[in-house]
Amino acid sequence: MLWDYSRDRRRRLYFAVSGLADISIPPTASMATPTFAFVAAPSAEAQAALAELKSRYGEADPVHAEILVVLGGDGTMLETLHRHMGRAVHIFGMNCGTVGFLMNRYSADGLPERLARGQIVTLHPLEMRAKTVDGTEQVRLAINEVSLLRELAQAAKITIQVDGVERISELICDGVMVATPAGSTAYNLSVHGPILPIGSGALALTPISSFRPRRWRGAILPRTAKVRFIIREPQRRPVSATADFAEVRDVSEVKIREDQSIQMNLLFDPEHHLEERILREQFMA
Repeated sequence: MLWDYSRDRRRRLYFAVSGLADISIPPTASMATPTFAFVAAPSAEAQAALAELKSRYGEADPVHAEILVVLGGDGTMLETLHRHMGRAVHIFGMNCGTVGFLMNRYSADGLPERLARGQIVTLHPLEMRAKTVDGTEQVRLAINEVSLLRELAQAAKITIQVDGVERISELICDGVMVATPAGSTAYNLSVHGPILPIGSGALALTPISSFRPRRWRGAILPRTAKVRFIIREPQRRPVSATADFAEVRDVSEVKIREDQSIQMNLLFDPEHHLEERILREQFMA
């Protein structure tokens, strides 16, 4: 729990003015010490923000902090989420980067109060199991999307199965992806995939520059769906699979599902909630 600095100041002022003795129990060291720590991008803007916030508020030990305040852009946020995935910590981002879709506005004022009233958005990552042509398997997690892309000039040929049922026998394309609601406004949107509300309970299955079937534009799947991509002619038409920024090359098969056992808790200012941003994005020209 964050110590209420303003209430403490008001209490001390009251006793100083009234002349009464302050017999309340003073805050313990743990209460007086901020329960948040900072993570900052290496950019000049983020480092300047870090210096200002540390001088105002100090910070807790990052290992034991209840809240991590991330200073940077969406890339820094993704890196922080991956680094602390599975840890019981809340993450509050402030934009010191470019897009900052997952970030709140930057302000050095009233940070403890903002953290106390922040609204929680819980995210679950995608699990990618990628089997390579040499038979090895690698497991990676993605917060935004898992994308498959051709490695050479030849188009990829990919079979798509959903929950064990073959839906497309041969997708001829540059690639294909599965995106989460949080990631649906990123790479997925740039290839004309659908924007998914955070509470939709859905995943976006989106082709990347598909040639055949010519009119297939993708699908919206329930979050419980298990997607399997089988690469046809994987040695002649090599394909890589990327979970956010972790790439596995020369894959022959990729399985994707949402991992409900892992949750990440983001904090947002009530007036800048992620759900509203995603809704607003759908009406932008």
